[in-house]
Amino acid sequence: MKGFLEDANYSIGLLDEGATLADVIDNCIYEHTHTGKKAFYVGDLGKLVRNNIQWQNVMAPIKPFYPVKCNSTPGVLEILGTLGVGFACSSKSEMALVQDLGISPENIIYTNPCKQASQIKYAAKAGINIMTCDSDIELNKISRNHPNAKLLLHIATEDITAGEEMNMKFGTTLKNCRHLMECAKELGVQIVGVKFHVSGSCKDLQTYIHAISDARCVFDMAEEFGFKMNMLDIGGGFTGSELQLEEVNHVIRPLLDVYFPKESGVNVIAEPGCYYVSSAFTLAVNVIAKKTVEYDKLLPSGVEQTRNDDEPVFTYYINDGVYGSFASKLSEKLNTIPEVHKKYKEDEPLFASSLWGPSCDELDQIVENCLLPELSVGDWLIFDNMGSGTLGEQSTFNNYQRPLIYYMMSFSDWDEMQDAGIASDTLMKNFFFVPLCIQLSPEERFSTAA
Repeated sequence: MKGFLEDANYSIGLLDEGATLADVIDNCIYEHTHTGKKAFYVGDLGKLVRNNIQWQNVMAPIKPFYPVKCNSTPGVLEILGTLGVGFACSSKSEMALVQDLGISPENIIYTNPCKQASQIKYAAKAGINIMTCDSDIELNKISRNHPNAKLLLHIATEDITAGEEMNMKFGTTLKNCRHLMECAKELGVQIVGVKFHVSGSCKDLQTYIHAISDARCVFDMAEEFGFKMNMLDIGGGFTGSELQLEEVNHVIRPLLDVYFPKESGVNVIAEPGCYYVSSAFTLAVNVIAKKTVEYDKLLPSGVEQTRNDDEPVFTYYINDGVYGSFASKLSEKLNTIPEVHKKYKEDEPLFASSLWGPSCDELDQIVENCLLPELSVGDWLIFDNMGSGTLGEQSTFNNYQRPLIYYMMSFSDWDEMQDAGIASDTLMKNFFFVPLCIQLSPEERFSTAA
C-alpha cells in the first residue's frame, strides 16, 4: 500500500465511496502483520478541511494561526498552508519548515516566550517580524537582534486549575505592560498588539472576558505612548469540539464587538492547534511482550482492591511509548483510551491491565490501569485522538524510530477543496494521490492503482 513515503516524498490515499478510516487501519495491520509489526499512524487530512470549514462558520473573521509544534508532519502543514491558515512557530526549524511551503512572512508569528538570540536573528533575516514578548529581558534581546520586530505583549491570564499548578506559565501583568512600553519606546521597538492564552482545560469561560478586558486596557495604555496597535491574539486552548468552539465564541463575540469592532482596524487572530489535528490521527501499536503481575502492584495508590484473587492481572509492553508517540504523557493525562483491534465476544472476560512502552524505563508507562480482554503478543491496540503533541520532533532514546504515517482523504473532502478553489497546482504536484478500492470479501484488501 502506497499510503506513505518519506517526509520529502509522501502521498495521500484517496478513499473511494464507502471506504472508511477503519478499513484503512485494517488493511495496514494486515500488511504490517506480514512484513514487520511496526507502529503506524493513519492521518485523515480531510478532517483538517472539515475543521477549517467549521472554524470559518463559527469563528470568522478570527484568523487561525496553527502552532507548528502541535504536529509538524508535512501533510498537515501543506494542507493547512493551502487552506490559508497562518502559522505560529516556536523555533528556527519550525520557521524553516513553514517557509519551505512558500508561506509569506506576514503569515508567520514567532511565539516562543524564551527566544534564542540566534533564532531571533534568523527571524529577522527571513522577514518574520511579528513575535511575542513578556519581559524586559526578552525585549532587550529582541531589540539587539531584530530592530524591525513588531511585538505582541503576552499578558497573563488567571486560568490555573488544580491539575495545572505545576505547569509553566507565561505572560506579564498589566502593571508591567506600562514598564515594557516605556522600555520599548526607549529602544525604538514597535509594539503592535496583545496576546493571551487560555488553556483548553480551563472550565471557566469568564477567563476570556477578563483577558479581553485586560487586552483593551493594554491597547488604551499603548495610545499614551504613541504605539499603533492593530493585532489581538486570543491564543489556543481549542479542544476540537464544535460545542466548545461555539461556547467560546458565544462568550467572546459580544466583547470583541464592543472593544475591538471591525472599524477599529484591529485584526483578531487565534492559535488553534489541537483543534485541527488531534482527532485527525489514529495510532496503531503492537503488543511485543506480556507479563502477569500482582494486582496490588497494578492499582493506583489509595484505590481499594475489589477483585477475585484468582483472576490474572496483565502488564503489556507495546512498540511505542513516552519517548515516542506518547511523549505528552510525561506532562499531561492521556486523552484517549486503547481499543483492541481483534474481534472478541461481548461476554468475554476483561482483566485489569497496564500498558508500557518498549524502553523498559520506569517513566515509560502509558496506561496505569484499564480493563482489556486477555491479549497475546502480536495483537494490536488502537489509540484515537493522537494528532496533537505526538508528531513533532521525536526522541532518539533507545534508537526510537518514528512510526510510519499513512495519509488519507475522502474524495468528498478533496472535492470540497476543489470547489473552494484551494486545490492548487502546487498541491497537486507535491501530493501523489492513491485511490483505494474496498473489496466485497472481508478476506480481500485494498488494491492500489497508479
